[in-house]
Amino acid sequence: MVSVDPRAAELRVVASGLQFPEGPIALRDGSVLLVEIKRGTLSRVAPDGKVTVVAELGGGPNGAAIGPDGAAYVCNNGGFEWHDRGGITAPGHQPAGYIGGRIQRVVLDGPDAGTVTDLYTECDGRPLRGPNDIVFDAQGGFWFTDLGKSRARDNDTGSLYYALPDGSSITEVVHPLTQPNGVGLSPDGSRVYVAETGPGRVWCWDVAGPAEVRPANGGIGPGGATLLHGFAGYQLLDSLAVDGDGNVCVATLITGAVSVIAPDGTLVRQVPVPDPDPFVTNICFAGAGSRTAYVTSSGRGLLYATQWHTTGIDLAFSA
Repeated sequence: MVSVDPRAAELRVVASGLQFPEGPIALRDGSVLLVEIKRGTLSRVAPDGKVTVVAELGGGPNGAAIGPDGAAYVCNNGGFEWHDRGGITAPGHQPAGYIGGRIQRVVLDGPDAGTVTDLYTECDGRPLRGPNDIVFDAQGGFWFTDLGKSRARDNDTGSLYYALPDGSSITEVVHPLTQPNGVGLSPDGSRVYVAETGPGRVWCWDVAGPAEVRPANGGIGPGGATLLHGFAGYQLLDSLAVDGDGNVCVATLITGAVSVIAPDGTLVRQVPVPDPDPFVTNICFAGAGSRTAYVTSSGRGLLYATQWHTTGIDLAFSA
């Protein structure tokens, strides 16, 4: 039986009133960089909870990461329709004002701070539809997912991509995937993980090199993937982070928790937020050796902080 961690009550609200926060990045100064998808911004949350806008991105900024040049790289899904479900903010279909998917670069420091560049909008002539989550590797490139967009009668198929931060190269590595959302790398960079939202599955591949994967343990899933874990019942998956022990910590929608999956695929525990929210969307760690984690409770517009069970991972780049 999967344990539900009783320490949910120990999650502390850092900021409230956020407009569907996602993509948290813990910064060295104790603040947290994150996107507000509904607001269309990259924002910074100070330790005292004060929120300031770093950049206006438009569309639907989603996953974010710090690149080797110290800039922030953002997956922009192009925007959503928005709904209120009894006080819970919920994203919907592709909106009338959809701007298209894109990878954006945001300058964080210096005289050009806040400058936004659209780095990629297509791959091999195919437009990006709904870029979602992003992770940099030690070589300075990044993996990202494109979940696609949904409409009243149809949905896009998704893909896993690899790209360089200078805008010179983008490669579709695995296609098709069904609503690929969270993406992460094992601590040694030898394995890449992807969570599919609707199916509630976490896939893994061995990394053969930049933009290259090979089957993990003889996998026969998409692109030779091995199923790390398939969730029982109606549990949808969002973004993920990998901790210092190699556990895949994936935000679990509907359940309103972060689920911890061991490297062997065992579902170890689920940590719910104290104020129930079906849109718990992401987690990040403060850094190597730190047990501080931040969790976005997007439907309620909250950012939580907590002491996690294990230490964080030493990310390839940080700010």
